[in-house]
Amino acid sequence: MLLCLFILAEVNYPQLTPQSELAVFAMLGLIVVFLRYPIHPRFANNRVFRFLDVVLIGGVIVCFGYVLSQTEPIFHPFWLDGRSLGDRAGAELALDYVIGGIGLLLILEATRRSIGVTLPLLSLVFLLYAGFGQFMPDWLFPHRGYSVQRIVSQTFLHSQGAFGIALRVMFTYVFLFVLFGTLLERTGATNYVLDLARRVFGSSTGAPAKVAVLSSGMMGSLSGSAVANTATTGTFTIPLMQRSGFQPAIAGGIEAAASSGGALVPPIMGAAAYMMLEIVEPAVTYLEIIKAALLPAILYYTGMLCIVHFAAISRKHGPGTHHNPKEAAEDEWQEKSGKVLTLQGGIFLSAFVTLIGVLLMGATAFRAVSWSLLIVVAISLLDFVIRRIRGRQVITERHRDSDIAPIGVGVSDLLKGINFLISPCERAAQSGVSLIAAAACVGIILGVVTLTGIGGKLPSVLLPLASTNLMLALFFLMVSTIILGMGLPSSVCYLLMAILVGPVLLDLGVVSLAAHFFIFYFGMMSMVTPPVALAAYAASAIAGSGIMATGFAAFRFALVGFALPYAFVLRPGLLWLSESGDAPAIWTVFVDFSLTLIGTVILATAIAGYIFNRLSFWMRCILFVAALVLFFAPTGMQFVWIHAIVVLTSVAIFYFNFTSRSSD
Repeated sequence: MLLCLFILAEVNYPQLTPQSELAVFAMLGLIVVFLRYPIHPRFANNRVFRFLDVVLIGGVIVCFGYVLSQTEPIFHPFWLDGRSLGDRAGAELALDYVIGGIGLLLILEATRRSIGVTLPLLSLVFLLYAGFGQFMPDWLFPHRGYSVQRIVSQTFLHSQGAFGIALRVMFTYVFLFVLFGTLLERTGATNYVLDLARRVFGSSTGAPAKVAVLSSGMMGSLSGSAVANTATTGTFTIPLMQRSGFQPAIAGGIEAAASSGGALVPPIMGAAAYMMLEIVEPAVTYLEIIKAALLPAILYYTGMLCIVHFAAISRKHGPGTHHNPKEAAEDEWQEKSGKVLTLQGGIFLSAFVTLIGVLLMGATAFRAVSWSLLIVVAISLLDFVIRRIRGRQVITERHRDSDIAPIGVGVSDLLKGINFLISPCERAAQSGVSLIAAAACVGIILGVVTLTGIGGKLPSVLLPLASTNLMLALFFLMVSTIILGMGLPSSVCYLLMAILVGPVLLDLGVVSLAAHFFIFYFGMMSMVTPPVALAAYAASAIAGSGIMATGFAAFRFALVGFALPYAFVLRPGLLWLSESGDAPAIWTVFVDFSLTLIGTVILATAIAGYIFNRLSFWMRCILFVAALVLFFAPTGMQFVWIHAIVVLTSVAIFYFNFTSRSSD
């Protein structure tokens, strides 16, 4: 609760210096990490190790409190040597280095506990690189090497390391949106989204799977986390799909693929979207990011819905099928459906209208989400008070003729109202503290990158490899992003790749925002890329299916998401951008979107292997190639004949498939 209140107050009405507010932010976050995550699960209740946690919490307070006290002007009497920490840059005292070194160790340990060993190990590699750069071979970008004091100063004591851009983005944007999504869930938005999805698809063929796709996309936009979204909505949608005839691995794969795309759905999206506000050059607004994300999100979920629909029809008409998804869905809807959740829907829509409306008025993203939070709290508390007043009237009516008067109702109301506000704050803190630790840890890496200059050396090596082939450069970036994303949160993966390798695409003439969206997409697609597909792992645990089988199923259903980034880099009109980065002509956007949409449907049929009847292997291959042509071929007038041939060929295959069904 304290963490959320501090962020809300400081973001909207700042009182501290930039480094001081980040120091307090990181301190509160790391305290929660050491309280929530034990040194190892098997030692969760061990008194000795719990005492160690208390010692570490004390260390966090001392180290980050030291940065606060040596930075904030109000503590001027306590400044060592009469100068602030920033003014001592390059001439720090021995105590500064001791505090900084301990602070780095605390960040690494907190990150290890909350997200695993991958990022801390990567940070240690960078720290060793900074210290022993003079011994590196030529292919590892050698440098003159830096002392321990210089490394500590760069990565912890000043604003280019742990208190740098990564933690700034988490503080300014991400945590507020995490709180926003948590509060919407607390008010019943999850139930409203599921109910809305059920009513949209009714009892259509494959309806449970379509509900999973739509609801996971909407809920994923709230949470921004593929794994968390899979674990929440999947508990309902995966058993529902299984009962309607979907195999466990398929049900888990659909949920994982749908959840992984949720962070790509505007207006909330994932943490990487807010990082773009600080990284993309020339600078963009949050409204421009939302606008750019809209058409790719529509294409991604259109492709998923088509794959699910064709797969459901194929299973329904296939030999040996004993389940009828349509009938099972109808029974399930009759069991689960109720009245439309009017209040939850009103809160849900009011929050989104407020968010977009305030953004359109020119406000910043954090101010817009703050207003949305205020609207959600106000409406929810008003409804709570009204319901309690009505309940009190009923109790009073029942006791009118009795000697026993209803007492204590007002106190109970007050406590429940307070709990309504505290509960989402606690959940947001629990969800967000791992990102706080990760952001501070990424700051260590970025501090080393700035110190050693490797950020400029890496692109200079990669650029000649792909200078004559944009597709090759995109492929290299895709592979490296997916590999890095296997062990890191997608937002952290985006931040590292955008800074280290993103400049390569800019040098090749790719529109800046398109290059960043390319990295963003593949950071999310790493969640469904075997062998390390974290969203699929979560889905397989719910479905009771094999991890690899679920992972490959998720990869297949999310295949559209692997083609889309190439499409909007080659056709920036899909992001509402021209090739120069300006506003495009409406006709350009229409043509780019139409061709990609047709390619998406064709790709879905090739993946599902069914349209009106089962497709033969050679038909699927032709359709797959046709879809890639529609995705990647230029859209100029001189290439119209290519698209026309591809579309006509696909239509001919569809017609042949339809006639073969009729003859059967």
